[in-house]
Amino acid sequence: MTTKRILIIDDDDSVREIIQICLEVAAGWEVITACCGSEGIVLATAEKPDAILLDVMMPDMDGPTTFKHLQANPLTQNIPTILLTAKAKISEKQQFIQLGVTGVITKPFEAMDLVAQIRNLLKWTE
Repeated sequence: MTTKRILIIDDDDSVREIIQICLEVAAGWEVITACCGSEGIVLATAEKPDAILLDVMMPDMDGPTTFKHLQANPLTQNIPTILLTAKAKISEKQQFIQLGVTGVITKPFEAMDLVAQIRNLLKWTE
């Protein structure tokens, strides 16, 4: 069984840290982090993670814009991407799904539920 590699793109240091600890401890996944969209794109291209957790609200380049860049690149367009957002309205979630993301996880989330939510969205069984 290979270890899953997850790229977290979030401008909030504490959120990145919580998610990283969560995924490493609870799931045993390898975690790569980026503090902004542009860094995330570079890391996604270089590291080819199994999935990306992408914050919606970020300065400079927001999540949907970052996702469009990832989609435009043949090296990253097939990486499943889950948006993390504090915007929980159904209509907003629909808009995100229409962008082509794999799923949307609403903040704040329960740390222990996060792994289950990610596995569920990505249909990962292990």
